Formats: sequence, C-alpha cells, structure tokens
Amino acid sequence: MSTTSRKLALVTGASSGIGAVYADRLARRGYDLVLVARRAGRLQALAQTITASHGVRVQSLIADLGTDEGQASVAQFLSANPVDMLVNNAGIARLAPLSGGPLDDSLAQIALNISALTRLAHAVLPGMKARNAGTIVNVASVLALKSLAFSAVYSGTKAFVLAFSQGLQEELAGTGVTVQVVLPASTATEIWDQSGVPLAALAPEAVMPTEHMVDAALVALDRGEAMTMPSVHDGELVVHFDAARSALFAASQTGKVAPRLLPA
Repeated sequence: MSTTSRKLALVTGASSGIGAVYADRLARRGYDLVLVARRAGRLQALAQTITASHGVRVQSLIADLGTDEGQASVAQFLSANPVDMLVNNAGIARLAPLSGGPLDDSLAQIALNISALTRLAHAVLPGMKARNAGTIVNVASVLALKSLAFSAVYSGTKAFVLAFSQGLQEELAGTGVTVQVVLPASTATEIWDQSGVPLAALAPEAVMPTEHMVDAALVALDRGEAMTMPSVHDGELVVHFDAARSALFAASQTGKVAPRLLPA
C-alpha cells in the first residue's frame, strides 16, 4: 500500500471508540494506516479526517470480521503486506445470562472476539518474524479475570485473548516482535449500545474516557509492559496476580494427588 518510509499499522474495529482513537494516536506517531470496520461511511470519514490532520496515508478496508469472508480478506492483506503493527481491537459484548439467551449471540462473540483475532495474528506473524520486528496489540477486558452472572461467554472470549497473548509472548521471547495485551475496564465506547447493559447504567466515576484508555495503553507499550490494565493504579497488583498464577501452575506439576483430596 505505502511507498513511504513510514511504518504501517492495521487497526480493526476502527470506525469508532477504541479503534478510532488508536488510529488517531498512531497517525500522530507517523504511521500510515489501514483501518478495518464494517461501516464504510464512518470509516472513510475517519480516514479523511486523519489524513487531513496528520498527513499520513490511510486506506479503508471494509470487512465484517464476524464472518469468514471478512476475516479472510483482512488476513490476505496482512499476509501480503509488511504491516508493522496490528491492533486487534474489534469485538462485541452480549451481556446476558446464558440460559435462555440466543445461541447466535454467543457464537457471534466467539467469531469476532476469538476467531478473527486469532486468524489475523496467524496472518501477520510470519512477516513480522521474518523481519524480526513488529507489534501486536490485543485488546481484551478486565472481564477476562472475572466472570459475572451475565458475562460467561464474553468473559470466556476475553480470557482466551489474555491466555493467547501470554502464550505468544513466551513464543516470541528473544525476537524483535512484541505482543501487548490490554485489559480495559468500563470505557466510554459504543460497545455498550448493543451489549444489554447501557452505558448510562454504570457509575459515571467508573467509566474511563476512550482517549485516556488508549493513551495509557500506548504509554505502557512504550515502556515494554506486556499486560496492561489502564485503570489499575497499583501496578504491583498486576505483578502479584501474574506471579500467583505462575506459582499455582508450578504447584500443579506433580503426579501425586493432593493430600486434601485423598479418600478418607
């Protein structure tokens, strides 16, 4: 796409919210952009605004990443072009109890939040490894850490994003390819409109402006932070959480049944 010496970033879910802010911030940093979303009009308007504001080249790639066709078209672009940064941001939330809920809602979350993200990482990674350079940013959620009565599927998909990202970090250790996983808490985006929990139902003081969330995530990326929770003030909590998970895994590596579970 680009014949300039600027780096190239592809951002999914770019027509609004977190994706649109990532697009603006990366353009400020001098990246040419490929913006992916379903809504052509909004995407093209954003592309024009960013080009006028920052003087970078912007391409709109209209695709529904909830479909096999949409995933394939974006994956093909990633395989064929030297993309320096992939921001896997596209996602949906359907926050409702599983029992009695539509199966289609569950499958749609899995298709977009898991399948699309995984497929795009598969497509971009070979080129990044060959160049020994690149960045993948996977947007998860704090609900990856805790499932609620109405978030079983959504939390499950975001827990996948966290585990997937951490596995990639281990796989790519020692290379020039970086993977960051971002876990926002409540953020003021349009995802709430169709989620089943309106933004107005949340305590205003608990909702972070989208710009603040993305700016914090980018600061963390610059500092080499692998797992970023923009709303957590005590960074040691994140360190302790990861250490506790590692300790629990290490404690499981024995062929002996725990004494507490032996028959009486």
